[in-house]
Amino acid sequence: MSKYVIGVTGASAQPLAKRTIELLLKNNHEVHLVLSRGAYEVWQSELGIQIPGEPKKQKTFWREYLNIMSGELICYKWNDNSSAIASGSFKTKAMIIIPCTMGTIGRIASGYSLNLLERCADVHLKESRQLLICPRESPMSIIHLKNLTKLAIAGAKIVPPIPAWYTNPKTLDDIIDFIVIRLFDLVDEELLEIKRWEG
Repeated sequence: MSKYVIGVTGASAQPLAKRTIELLLKNNHEVHLVLSRGAYEVWQSELGIQIPGEPKKQKTFWREYLNIMSGELICYKWNDNSSAIASGSFKTKAMIIIPCTMGTIGRIASGYSLNLLERCADVHLKESRQLLICPRESPMSIIHLKNLTKLAIAGAKIVPPIPAWYTNPKTLDDIIDFIVIRLFDLVDEELLEIKRWEG
């Protein structure tokens, strides 16, 4: 069982976060989940779903919403900077921020942590652990590109959620799965239940 910190910010493309959490739990991994304040608002406005902020209630929500009982799921308040995952002593396989706003990227690139999600990203960089960032913005300004470059130089992997058309996707779920597969390929994680492109 691998430990992952999953950060979800208030960018559009929340189904990518949903599928990431779902697959990790189905594959019996340990998920430490942190939603930013903006993420709650986006789920409400785009999907009409109100996610509880209280960690225990949120855990129950995800278990029922995803209908998955396998794996380990620990949820955190967005500003709980005293939690164990905010420490470099808490070892993980990787942290994934999906989707990631440019505001979050800018603060991480500047070493300026306003919340638990950004603190965890800072920890993964300073401990030289894998940090994967899925920026959800288009087009990108020169400021965005410079911030992403700073993070790449610092050791983060930048993984824009760009689909491939050579797979001949038939549904939105096909596109989502392709993006998530490519994401986990970067941390050498094989996920069951996923149909891979075979050429």
